[in-house]
This record gives sequence, C-alpha cells and structure tokens, in this order.
Amino acid sequence: MLTEISPERHGILLDLAYATDNNFTGAPVYGRAACYLHAEAFAKLERARDLAAAIGLRLRVFDAFRPAEAQWVLWNHTPNPVFVADPRRGSSHSRGVAVDLTLADADGESLDMGTGFDDFTPQAHHGRTDIPAEAQRNRALLLGIMSAAGWELYTKEWWHYQLFDARRRFPLLSDSVLPRSMMRG
Repeated sequence: MLTEISPERHGILLDLAYATDNNFTGAPVYGRAACYLHAEAFAKLERARDLAAAIGLRLRVFDAFRPAEAQWVLWNHTPNPVFVADPRRGSSHSRGVAVDLTLADADGESLDMGTGFDDFTPQAHHGRTDIPAEAQRNRALLLGIMSAAGWELYTKEWWHYQLFDARRRFPLLSDSVLPRSMMRG
C-alpha cells in the first residue's frame, strides 16, 4: 500500500524534519528516518520530480506519510488547527497522501521560499506579496509543478500538497502498517 522513497532509487532529496530535532517541537518525532507515500501519491510525486528535472531542479521532501501516532505528538505540542491537523479528524499525511517539500537547484541547494518549512506565520501562506519577489516566483514555480502533477495545495502552507478528496478516499494509517516502525520507543 505504501511505497518507500529513497534518494538513490527515486532521485528525490530527503530532509525529514520530524526525524531530527530541527522541527517546531525541538525534538525528533520519528525514531527512524523513512519516507513513504501511498502508491497513487507516489506516482504523482514522480511526475512532479520529472517536471522539476526538466527545468534543472530537484525536489526536497521534509515529510510524507506521518503515522497517526506522530500526528498526536505534533497536536499535543501545538494544537493550532491552521497549521497542525487535529488528529481526531486526521491529517492527509496520516493517510499517506500528502507531502511537504520544496525545490532545490541541481547542486541540492534549496530555493528561497520566503520562509522556512513549518513557519507558522501568515508569510507561509500561498499568494503572499510581502515576501521577496524571488521567493514569490519560487513558490509559484513549486505550485505550478505540483498542480501540473495532480496535487492539491493547502493555502496556508507553501510546502504542503495532498491528493484531492483525501479524507473521503483514504483511511487513516498507523505506524503498524509499516514493515519497520518509524515511531520512537
């Protein structure tokens, strides 16, 4: 059901924030750095990768499948429904059909997007004109690539894309669906 993504096999850069302390909680959420997506989402990510590569760019993924247990960790730390999905409703990440990502140049340097990943401010929203023009162009480029590949945006986070109608079409998944646990302890 879920496909594991690796830089070597798939040509996608991984910078899995929740497997490190470099995230808004300040501590690792995952005990094992791994990146998974539902097969349908994986096919669309491959399409986005190919569209980016055609113009000399690469994808850098910050998060993809997020076990339901991890969603509770994030919610318990920051119960802000604008930026963290209430785990009682479920996140599209916990269905394996969402990806948080950015664009990088051919050397792997991330493009300027005006804010960092998981910046919980209005400047993280799509369509901001109060960020540098280069960052506006880079966000528009990411949006174009992801939209052309069949992804739906989330207007409050420039980095978040998901499959359409995710809550209706895909069930919530826990860490137990993985061949090896991602969660700590």
